[in-house]
Amino acid sequence: MPWYVLYTKSRNEKKVAQLLSEKHFEVYCPVQETVKQWSDRKKKVQEPIFKSYIFVHLENYAKQQVSVLETRGAVRFLWWDNSPGIVRDDEILAIKDFLNEYKGASLTVTLHKGERVDIKEGILKDQSGKVVEIRGNKALLHLQSLGWNVVAEVPIQALKKQS
Repeated sequence: MPWYVLYTKSRNEKKVAQLLSEKHFEVYCPVQETVKQWSDRKKKVQEPIFKSYIFVHLENYAKQQVSVLETRGAVRFLWWDNSPGIVRDDEILAIKDFLNEYKGASLTVTLHKGERVDIKEGILKDQSGKVVEIRGNKALLHLQSLGWNVVAEVPIQALKKQS
């Protein structure tokens, strides 16, 4: 049985995984423990490694996809070359082994000034722009839309480099 990559609404990875588990699907949502700082306290939380993505193990994609996609927070399956993207068992095992071995691991996106990017989430979703400056975990982008030049500050994890 192959694993399929499911794209979820932003910040819904763990909830979608839970709902699919309740429907008796095998789901993998890789997480890591991080410390979040609020104005009055710090707290350890489990955060997904792959933002907006989880892995679903399906016996029959054609029959089970609808049930998965009807789950609140599920958006669509990831596709490659006109077919649903498949992740092999050994690749899932490699992710699990890596996260067990390296507890502090994190996924980072390296962007440089002048690179073209697509925005994957938020109010500017599906727009593209050019990196003007990097400020911590946010990128300042130059967007040209409707004939206007707009500069927007967007979280780096919401960006994807253009190929």
